[in-house]
Amino acid sequence: MEVLTKLVEIIIYVAIGLIFCLIGYKATEIMFRKSFNLTEEIDNHNKATGIMIGGMFIAIGIIMSGVL
Repeated sequence: MEVLTKLVEIIIYVAIGLIFCLIGYKATEIMFRKSFNLTEEIDNHNKATGIMIGGMFIAIGIIMSGVL
């Protein structure tokens, strides 16, 4: 029973993490909408954009680990 409870908690935390990463990506996309399109730049293999988005996801993960 305890294993099942921990498994459900893990699934919930993963879902919360994915939602926050998606919100962060969309917020960044809205901020830079006039400058360039993030999705298009990632499709064009722009390494700087990929590093920026990766860093943002890592930062969100660090913040979430401190909160949860």
